[in-house]
Amino acid sequence: MKFRYSARTKTGELQVGFVDAITKDAALNSLHGHELYVLSIEGTDTQSLFTSINNFFNRVKRADVMIFTRQFAAMLEAAIPLGDTFKALYRQTRNPVLRDAAFEISGDIDSGLALSQALERHRGIFSEFYINLIKSAEVTGRVQESVAFLADYLEKENTLVSKIKNAMIYPVFVIVLFIIVAGVLMGVVFPQIEPIFVDANVTLPLITRIFLSLGHFIANWWAALIVIALAFAAFLVEYVRSEEGGVVFDELVLSLPVVGKLLRQAYVARFGEAMSVLIKGGIPIAQAIETSGHTVGSLLYRDSLHSVAEKVRGGELLSRALEQEERYFPPLVSQMVAVGESTGRLDDMLSRVAQFYTREVDGMVSNLVELIQPALMVVIGAGVGLLFASILLPIYNLVQVF
Repeated sequence: MKFRYSARTKTGELQVGFVDAITKDAALNSLHGHELYVLSIEGTDTQSLFTSINNFFNRVKRADVMIFTRQFAAMLEAAIPLGDTFKALYRQTRNPVLRDAAFEISGDIDSGLALSQALERHRGIFSEFYINLIKSAEVTGRVQESVAFLADYLEKENTLVSKIKNAMIYPVFVIVLFIIVAGVLMGVVFPQIEPIFVDANVTLPLITRIFLSLGHFIANWWAALIVIALAFAAFLVEYVRSEEGGVVFDELVLSLPVVGKLLRQAYVARFGEAMSVLIKGGIPIAQAIETSGHTVGSLLYRDSLHSVAEKVRGGELLSRALEQEERYFPPLVSQMVAVGESTGRLDDMLSRVAQFYTREVDGMVSNLVELIQPALMVVIGAGVGLLFASILLPIYNLVQVF
């Protein structure tokens, strides 16, 4: 449950914000543990079904954070104070969740919190990568540069993800539409024309008998099938969100012939871009590797990069550690990283790795888009052919009888 509080620090500064806890007492204990003197605290969560649905549709998307960060960078460049910046972002932001976050961040900054501390209160919106880069920038005094880096990074990230999603929308839509049409034909049309063939004592082909059996099953159990499908989908979503399910799903997807290769290249591009930005922001290499692991979007890559980070902490070169993870990182990556280490331009070489694999992903996506349409035509054509054959063959036999 979320509680809104106002409190005083040891130095007497006013601090307001939200804290997540199971009970009010637990929230108070958490605040006392941070050496805060609580003035007021009240619960704000009413997790009804309506609230859950509203939160789903108002969730903060990648594009929302990208636009927010670009506006943030522009205001910092104009030398607007942080508190005023977030007040302006509050007025400009349309997403209600991000808008409320901007308001709370503005209040936290006015009460004396650092920018990174204010952002940490909204980890559901701002990633670990985002917060760590800002935290490092505060130490080095390069907040403006780092936010500009973040804006560029998020734009590249959003472009890459959008290309992959857009390439998948058309085939998924066509396949789902075909399944719905086929279900209607088998569940509604086929059972209505079956008595005609039975009365005429026509021998039905095997394909027709199969579709008729499926049609009877769908017609009799359509409600149960919908409930089972929704329950299975809900279970699948929850399982994939779990640690074990996420790993199994990643293993399955990465083992696919074309999609697996595409995702591997996309993950390497994300890793290279994230590492480049973090190193430019002054974050230590081992910490940058771990943070990049949480940014890539794959649990398998996250675990792999955690292993790489531990080896780097143990004194091993990043290029050698990546070379041992050849399953996830092609030899080209470790070779380019080795060049960057020897020349002292690691951030530049990682940026080039990201650019190279981004181009590879772009090329693969373009080729997939061109190949998907003819492949779909063949698959859907075969399905439509079977459906029509199951109707036309009995009609042909019926004509012969008369």
